Amino acid sequence: MPFNRILTLSRLGAGAAALLAPAFAFAQDAAAPAVAAAAPAMTVDKGDTTWMLISTILVLLMIVPGLALFYGGLVRTKNMLSVLMQVMMIAAVAMIVWVTYGYSLAFTDGGSMNSFVGGFSKMFLAGVDTTTLSESFTKGSAIPELVFVCFQMTFAAITPALIVGAFAERIKFSAVILFTILWLTFVYFPIAHMVWFWGGPSAYDGPTGLIFGFGAIDFAGGTVVHINAGIAGLVGAIMVGKRTGFGKDMMAPHSMTLTMVGAALLWVGWFGFNAGSNLESNAYAALAMINTFVATAAAIVGWALVENFTRGKASMLGAASGAVAGLVVITPAAGFVGPMGAIIMGLIVSPVCYFFVSTVKNKFGYDDTADVFGVHGVGGIIGALLTGVFVNPALGGAGIVDYSTADFAASYAGTATQVWAQLKGVLVTVAWSGIGSIILYKIVDLVVGLRVPVEAEREGLDLATHGEAAYHS
Repeated sequence: MPFNRILTLSRLGAGAAALLAPAFAFAQDAAAPAVAAAAPAMTVDKGDTTWMLISTILVLLMIVPGLALFYGGLVRTKNMLSVLMQVMMIAAVAMIVWVTYGYSLAFTDGGSMNSFVGGFSKMFLAGVDTTTLSESFTKGSAIPELVFVCFQMTFAAITPALIVGAFAERIKFSAVILFTILWLTFVYFPIAHMVWFWGGPSAYDGPTGLIFGFGAIDFAGGTVVHINAGIAGLVGAIMVGKRTGFGKDMMAPHSMTLTMVGAALLWVGWFGFNAGSNLESNAYAALAMINTFVATAAAIVGWALVENFTRGKASMLGAASGAVAGLVVITPAAGFVGPMGAIIMGLIVSPVCYFFVSTVKNKFGYDDTADVFGVHGVGGIIGALLTGVFVNPALGGAGIVDYSTADFAASYAGTATQVWAQLKGVLVTVAWSGIGSIILYKIVDLVVGLRVPVEAEREGLDLATHGEAAYHS
């Protein structure tokens, strides 16, 4: 793969920076000195900065009100405010933790012998001010580092908020907050570092995160956000236990209208999530945008078709679930695959996620209230693996490893190499999140307890925990 092609692809953003790892081995010796000598002084690009400011706000829109309303509609009326409160408070706590030490743990060098987590060199945002920049690799321009801090802060805020949908309606508010702080510290920040940290465009031999070093690619957080949260949600649903009356009492969503509004806001905000992860306002941001459109559309259609075939009716809940599944599956691939590949990914993910939420969950009997594992966990795994397939230029992708589209065998080998790198990234994420979450839930249970009393659960967490109700007669 020509080095100028590597340079062009590297402009895809924070997640896309990982594509450079497999290419550096053969490119750096000959080309790096010339590039370093020609590198211009960086200046702030106002267009890119504007786009990233907007993208950051769009991701916040995903959390509040988007995710809050999506989950709020899925629970029973007596628990709606508790879910809204949990999502909003998680976001607030995560933001404080992020600027205190989270950014440093995720995006600084943790030492030459450490590929798991960063250090404390930017604790309390030390050294980050209005003059520091987040550099671009190819054009000598950048965005203010504070903008990058804010953008990544919204990712840290939404990921633990996703988890609460798995054990909604029966967990203590204090347990949610304590778990959020611990989980961000010991699970999220290390995974973000492993997937997205590299030594920087001017540091060819600099440190990289563990999963980055595998050559795995994750454009906007398929592993960091969705697999990570999905596995933690599954562990939480099992360890917190089933809702009282699960399988006997009516526990249908109380407002599909709110859930649809929430899903729509998630879709809108996801353009900041995916296209914003490019970090530059260019054609690759446009690629991520169109993929976010069409993969989601295909997944909605796919879920409706599966429901119509299995149940005889397509539901609004299914359409909303399909939308989220499509958004999840395209997240790691958004700037890497072509639109036709994105459509196929959307069509693949819905039947698989539907099978997990309608069959696997019932088979094993775990109570995942909002299907966090079935949609985010499973959808994220499918997305990560399919990214390794559809990134192939022969299938319309951008190409990461050394493909030869004229030689089917060579092209197949390139795909196998990338899928293997993706699989290793998935396995590390599943293990780190799963084991880490088990330990942290146990610690929280010992410190404050995980579940509310049965009486409070029957009354509803709105009144029992927060002393207020969503609706008054």
